[in-house]
Amino acid sequence: MTNTETPAVDNGVNVEALLGARQALTDAPQAAQFQWRATCEWLNGTHNRSTVTGFSGLGQEHEHRQSYSIDSDHPLAFASEDNGPTPPEIVLSALASCLTGGIATVATHRGVQLRSVTATIEGNMDLQGILGIDGDVRNGFGGVKVTYQIDADASQADIEAIVAQSQKRSAVFDIIANPTTIQVEVA
Repeated sequence: MTNTETPAVDNGVNVEALLGARQALTDAPQAAQFQWRATCEWLNGTHNRSTVTGFSGLGQEHEHRQSYSIDSDHPLAFASEDNGPTPPEIVLSALASCLTGGIATVATHRGVQLRSVTATIEGNMDLQGILGIDGDVRNGFGGVKVTYQIDADASQADIEAIVAQSQKRSAVFDIIANPTTIQVEVA
């Protein structure tokens, strides 16, 4: 006897639960309104610690199973202490994480088994803007490039379609690629 069943795909993503959540939020759109939060505390010099403990969504408050902290600083080359990644590096990490998680989700939904996924992300920045040297130079990234190496049970075209769908649905990609209203105030 030959086993002709296709093995189940296991990329660690519960697609059934995600599809159920999608339907539930379609039926109750007010529950889809989420607020993500972080608190940042200055420690010394350019060293800061951001802490994430909870968020609201699905009509109620939620706590993560533990508090998460992310230290940020500037490197020794900037006359700082290098106690963590720079804020722009954290943004790049967030983008790569969001896209990569999306790739796992889309691949699982499409029945594609992943063996490995590695993203290399680069953001180019001219510091003349941040330092006030040239007012015509942007303070942020001049461009960002994400390069994936993906080993999966799929054709190159299928892998590219999975990456494109992940990009299309990525919250962080949208945050970076499109203007977002930001209000800064002192309490």
